Amino acid sequence: MNQTTPTQPVNRLYKSRIFAMLYSDRKDLLDLYNAVSGKHYEDPELLEINTLENAIYMSMHNDLSFLIDSRLSLYEHQSTYSPNLPLRYLFYISDLYSGMTKDENLYGTK
Repeated sequence: MNQTTPTQPVNRLYKSRIFAMLYSDRKDLLDLYNAVSGKHYEDPELLEINTLENAIYMSMHNDLSFLIDSRLSLYEHQSTYSPNLPLRYLFYISDLYSGMTKDENLYGTK
């Protein structure tokens, strides 16, 4: 018996926003960082959240970016294969570093 059941299309926008929503709380974001990194930070105020808003190459908001202890961390929910993910990461990280150093005299003299 080979029956197919009608399915609704996947709402990828909804799914991607859940990831960002789940980790919008500093405590939960710190728990994620500790789980991934093996660290044991306890103070959520140590996080400096610097997620880019409305990045021109990001059609969905499924990314999180923050600094803790001078370490830049970037997380993105990716449920399907995307061959351009490394390039998107490069663009994203370049924009982050550009924003972090905009007030520095990068090309000036000491």
